[in-house]
Amino acid sequence: MARSGNPKFSLFHGLVLILLCFWLEACISRDTITSTQSIKDPEIIVSLGKTFNLGFFSPVNTTNRYVGILDNIPVTTAVWVANRDKPLNDSSGIVTISEGGNLVILNGQKGVIWSSNVSNPVANSSAQLLDTGNLVLRENSSGRIIWESFQHPSDSYLQKMRLGTDAKTCERTLLTSWKSPSDPSIGTFSSGVDPLNIPHPYWRSGPWNGQVFIGIPTMHKSYDGEFTLVDDKKGTVDQTFSYANDSIVLYFQLNSEGFLQKKARFVGKVDWYVLWWAPTNVCDVYGKCGPFGSCNSVESPICTCLRGFEPKHMDEWSQGNWSSECKRKTPLQCERNNTVNEKGKADGFLKLERVKVPDFEVWVPGLEDNCGSLCLNNCSCTAYSSYSGIGCMQWSGSLIDIQKFRDGGADLYVRVANSELDKEKNVKTVLAITISIGSVTIAICAYCFWRWTAKHKGKNARWARNSREKTFKIFWTRSRGVYE
Repeated sequence: MARSGNPKFSLFHGLVLILLCFWLEACISRDTITSTQSIKDPEIIVSLGKTFNLGFFSPVNTTNRYVGILDNIPVTTAVWVANRDKPLNDSSGIVTISEGGNLVILNGQKGVIWSSNVSNPVANSSAQLLDTGNLVLRENSSGRIIWESFQHPSDSYLQKMRLGTDAKTCERTLLTSWKSPSDPSIGTFSSGVDPLNIPHPYWRSGPWNGQVFIGIPTMHKSYDGEFTLVDDKKGTVDQTFSYANDSIVLYFQLNSEGFLQKKARFVGKVDWYVLWWAPTNVCDVYGKCGPFGSCNSVESPICTCLRGFEPKHMDEWSQGNWSSECKRKTPLQCERNNTVNEKGKADGFLKLERVKVPDFEVWVPGLEDNCGSLCLNNCSCTAYSSYSGIGCMQWSGSLIDIQKFRDGGADLYVRVANSELDKEKNVKTVLAITISIGSVTIAICAYCFWRWTAKHKGKNARWARNSREKTFKIFWTRSRGVYE
């Protein structure tokens, strides 16, 4: 008993305990995997700033085990998954560095179920989890990164991650959705900054003007300038995003239902908030109204043919099947000359305001002021638009995926036959005449009523005063200028 009460003895045990705690903290919080420092399920590594961890997890409603990068909060959110298509069915998994230098996941039988698959790995390498959420495989001697998870994203777009396309190699860095919330294998949807033609588009943002994507009219409401996009106008695009507010964690996720969501949470909190998502309505779905059709989500029906066009198959259109194209009411001058050798007045352009410009635009550098005349002199040019920060855009062939916006968007000039321009002028003339006649009629009626009221004022002053007060209120609301 006397020995246990010895101050020196207690101090010794206290120092040992402190050192043990530091040692355990160092082991638990290490951010690196080497050939001699593997992790076994359920062990993890944690980034230096404790922002992310990497380890084994099971999605909801399944016992399958995956290795992923997770947001380091009590309610974990997986932002990257390694073995998406090859889950472990037990807790015997190991993450380590192979003899050849690749990062690998082994099952209980030491079989490789996933590998970083570097073609020329180095034996002396290690994997480190950074505070950005990027898992990098380094050559130890030089520190050179030979593989990184940011170049092989899953469904999440994190800060400092690069999405893009190299037109020369046709390589793309894209987000790919999970198959379901319980299954992180590659799902139906993919998303990225892609100037190349994609086979089955579902939604698109419209062109980039240097600040925002002009096909997202609400982008300015929830956008804080986090994107940086470099477009060489030759098919190679590189985009990153960053957010300066350290009190907020921000990222984008492409979920299994095809929605691209902008998510945020406050540091230290567990609840995520969706700040923005796309598509937002039925008109955001790509090509909803077919070629030469325009979609407006606040109108019924939502689809109409562009001015100068009519449904090619009226029976289908009337039944709500808008996928069949709209056709021109009157052939263009170039088409008439090529077919029946007719001559007529030159084609012109009808202006569509505040629209999502169609897909497959061709950028024409340095010709912002002559965009329309250049299009008019090219028989294959069907539309043009000139937008600040982008310049001259032109289209040939069918115009697909046009959407009418209440605010934002761009002005699109659609090529039509001259006779269609005459119809447009006639409509405007009739409308102007109608408004003018209506205004004159209202003025005359108001004047006559005022004279009649003044004439009968002496006969019944009280009735006249009440009548005049009621008249004043009506015209103040509907036609103030006429009454005054």
